[in-house]
Amino acid sequence: MVATPGRLLDLLDHNGLSLAGVQCLVLDEADRLLAAGFTDELQRLLAQLPVVRQTLMYSATCPPGVEALAGQLLREPLRIRVEEAALQITQRAIQLDRAQRLPALRQLLRDAGWRRVLVFVASRYTAELVSDKLFAHGFKAGLLHGELSQGARRDVLAALRAGTVEVLVATDVAARGLHVDALDAVINYELPRSAADYTHRIGRTGRAGAQGSAVSFICADSAENAESHFRLIEKRQGQRVPRERLAGFEPRAVASEAQATGGIKSSTRKSKKDKLREAAAKAASDGH
Repeated sequence: MVATPGRLLDLLDHNGLSLAGVQCLVLDEADRLLAAGFTDELQRLLAQLPVVRQTLMYSATCPPGVEALAGQLLREPLRIRVEEAALQITQRAIQLDRAQRLPALRQLLRDAGWRRVLVFVASRYTAELVSDKLFAHGFKAGLLHGELSQGARRDVLAALRAGTVEVLVATDVAARGLHVDALDAVINYELPRSAADYTHRIGRTGRAGAQGSAVSFICADSAENAESHFRLIEKRQGQRVPRERLAGFEPRAVASEAQATGGIKSSTRKSKKDKLREAAAKAASDGH
């Protein structure tokens, strides 16, 4: 049985399923399932599982808080860490102005000659805007975001795998659980919310021993202080990425050292979905 926690609990609440015979529990994307907003659901599920079972946890990132919680769930666990995966990904950081991102993206796609590319943005609006602009300039572009139906998501991913879509513009709904063979590159048109999200994003390329590229746009004139945020990402992954500039797209201003070391975002900031889950759980608790 493969399921999300919420849907699985719904089945259990309606007596549509019994977990009494489960021998093995697998938690994929374990850092998300053990994060705030999911822990109550997970505890409810664990209470209905046999005490004697094997538990496997998979994740590309595992923050200290999650490790502590995992220690409560596992007995004498064996940890297996794959270190060489990051070596398959060449990371690049390109400095430019916000207004230059679309033409720079087009130039980068033309010059590199990639066949399958995943471009990450922060919102549905930007995903639609960038994919439409790329399509208008002759690129085989598609889009993927959380408000698409499951059927529409399957169709666009099938088109990417088949080659009828070569550039997929997506929100972080594509940052986890997505595997596309021979995905040449990941481009962070907009930086992710946290260092962990960055790891999951770029992990869509360079998979199963293949080589991949990860390119991030660093805009000094962004309201989010992109340079300082990217430095946090570098610190968390223990790797410095040299800054580059594309010919013809040199930025008018580059972040000063003071700007670059201030205003860092928190990697533990809760997402909108987490906040909604917590609010629902609190309301249910208050109702009881």
